[in-house]
Amino acid sequence: MATMLEGRCQTQPRSSPSGREASLWSSGFGMKLEAVTPFLGKYRPFVGRCCQTCTPKSWESLFHRSITDLGFCNVILVKEENTRVQNLLSGRVPGGTGEGQVPDLVKKEVQRILGHIQAPPRPFLVRLFSWALLRFLNCLFLNVQLHKGQMKMVQKAAQAGLPLVLLSTHKTLLDGILLPFMLLSQGLGVLRVAWDSRACSPALRALLRKLGGLFLPPEASLSLDSSEGLLARAVVQAVIEQLLVSGQPLLIFLEEPPGALGPRLSALGQAWVGFVVQAVQVGIVPDALLVPVAVTYDLVPDAPCDIDHASAPLGLWTGALAVLRSLWSRWGCSHRICSRVHLAQPFSLQEYIVSARSCWGGRQTLEQLLQPIVLGQCTAVPDTEKEQEWTPITGPLLALKEEDQLLVRRLSCHVLSASVGSSAVMSTAIMATLLLFKHQKGVFLSQLLGEFSWLTEEILLRGFDVGFSGQLRSLLQHSLSLLRAHVALLRIRQGDLLVVPQPGPGLTHLAQLSAELLPVFLSEAVGACAVRGLLAGRVPPQGPWELQGILLLSQNELYRQILLLMHLLPQDLLLLKPCQSSYCYCQEVLDRLIQCGLLVAEETPGSRPACDTGRQRLSRKLLWKPSGDFTDSDSDDFGEADGRYFRLSQQSHCPDFFLFLCRLLSPLLKAFAQAAAFLRQGQLPDTELGYTEQLFQFLQATAQEEGIFECADPKLAISAVWTFRDLGVLQQTPSPAGPRLHLSPTFASLDNQEKLEQFIRQFICS
Repeated sequence: MATMLEGRCQTQPRSSPSGREASLWSSGFGMKLEAVTPFLGKYRPFVGRCCQTCTPKSWESLFHRSITDLGFCNVILVKEENTRVQNLLSGRVPGGTGEGQVPDLVKKEVQRILGHIQAPPRPFLVRLFSWALLRFLNCLFLNVQLHKGQMKMVQKAAQAGLPLVLLSTHKTLLDGILLPFMLLSQGLGVLRVAWDSRACSPALRALLRKLGGLFLPPEASLSLDSSEGLLARAVVQAVIEQLLVSGQPLLIFLEEPPGALGPRLSALGQAWVGFVVQAVQVGIVPDALLVPVAVTYDLVPDAPCDIDHASAPLGLWTGALAVLRSLWSRWGCSHRICSRVHLAQPFSLQEYIVSARSCWGGRQTLEQLLQPIVLGQCTAVPDTEKEQEWTPITGPLLALKEEDQLLVRRLSCHVLSASVGSSAVMSTAIMATLLLFKHQKGVFLSQLLGEFSWLTEEILLRGFDVGFSGQLRSLLQHSLSLLRAHVALLRIRQGDLLVVPQPGPGLTHLAQLSAELLPVFLSEAVGACAVRGLLAGRVPPQGPWELQGILLLSQNELYRQILLLMHLLPQDLLLLKPCQSSYCYCQEVLDRLIQCGLLVAEETPGSRPACDTGRQRLSRKLLWKPSGDFTDSDSDDFGEADGRYFRLSQQSHCPDFFLFLCRLLSPLLKAFAQAAAFLRQGQLPDTELGYTEQLFQFLQATAQEEGIFECADPKLAISAVWTFRDLGVLQQTPSPAGPRLHLSPTFASLDNQEKLEQFIRQFICS
């Protein structure tokens, strides 16, 4: 297993920290420490296998057990000849075919659009930029880790003769530079990157085009009946088709640019995916191999997270100054950041298109599903899926048939879910989670050592990987050094330190870091909050754990509470795969609660024990379902759930772990509850942006009063506004100045506003 901290220290010397900090560390680590040895060093999960439900043939190919043992490599420790291979830079640039007689005016317009989309890559410029980038990355990063087995899967896929399309998360603008450099150094050629023109100035766009970048022309988003829009979309489609035919790999970002306040799934990314899907469907290429990609950092470079400045484009000189500032801040500093690049198993787009259409079914809006239950008008949860689309449909996607639009949206959601689910968890995310949700008042370093190791084991146990390894002492020193602006180290007694999170906005930063850990425990966190909601009306919130463990919880009641919370939580957070039904997810949540020991089955008198499978008769229903495998609680037949009951486990670790799981969702749920309370004083009607600013200011004021700074996040504010709009709390009406929000007549009464707030607060564990 490659070491991320210690291994790098052996290859390059590092400057020592300041005297005071060194004194603190020496006093805090004046003990013998053991290395982090996950599962006794015998197992580390190989994550990133493709969906066995949607792409079973791809799941069996391009993978062999031997690649899991190949270990890691540091992709920024390369030789210069890795970036000097001429044949990798000689890919043909898609352009016009020159066939037929085209009027000069149209030809000039096509050339103008082509010039906006791309420019011929300059081999010398690519080599020069790669040379400079290599030195910049070595100054900025401690290392950039890549699993050699994952790289081997992608290299094998590239040899199949089909075009590669990499679909990636988007943490920082640096992703679009780091990933092409990595693939070029690994021998896969120049990666064509689909950039967002809103994030770059004209000068920066010109440079990126010469390095292989692609930009969508603004005319492509015009209406369907616009001649300029039709021509621009046709040119882009031709460029993508010839790019795929030429075999050049393409990178598309599925998430919005960093710092953007909006839906998580990128409208621009969906538009590019739509062009690829259309090229495969019309037979320009027989197939394309899609590769989910994720890049994680233990400290993401600062991105604007302000409502007014989130969409400001990055200029060429601004970027250059940012690079110089980063180099200056890192000069002589040992606190460089680490990164992990994850390449998931490639899968066939053609296979997904064929199989995905069979998973489509009817859906209902959040207002139809949840509003009657919130208002107490009914108790039954409708047996249907939630329809929630926050990403706007742009011109290129609107040009497709409605069936193909749905295919592109669900494919994008599926791949983004796979990318996020296979992302490595960094050490700073673990540290931020422990400090925010377990030790806001401070923790001794000796205790933090053990809990860091415990949480690392829990992450690996759930099939997720971590982006670090090495000595526990080095890991904690590295993490706390990167978080030094948000924590205080206090020497309490000889041989130990007290680590205290800084009150105020620093807690908001810790909450943003801890969100990287949420996908690991999301199912259990949803289950724990659902159990909390089920117990809310039965026992006092502050009652002893033993009292709560007396109550029996029926499986049907648990299903209902889980469904209610699932519908309330945004799809951008859950990222459920379209091939997974809500009831299958409910079963997964219940299984996770049983596996982690929080719930134990209660055998009722006269019932068949849950573990007794000897006398079961075959059901007339299919024993195997398309959604997966047998589960621990053995409940494929939901009709048998009536007689199954559970209790909260009385093991000593359960109360703390239950509280920990509930707190993982508390920033979002508390923000939603405060948004419900804000309905009484919000100034409506207002624009969506204006009301979001009002709510964000309210969250900040409440944070100052109550100390819950983890909720003072503009992204949580806009998520609450959009959820309330879908729920029917806020309604949108057109106006000459643009759409405006106003309070719906149903929730104009204080009684219904209080019902909404109480519905949300039942899931919050204080």
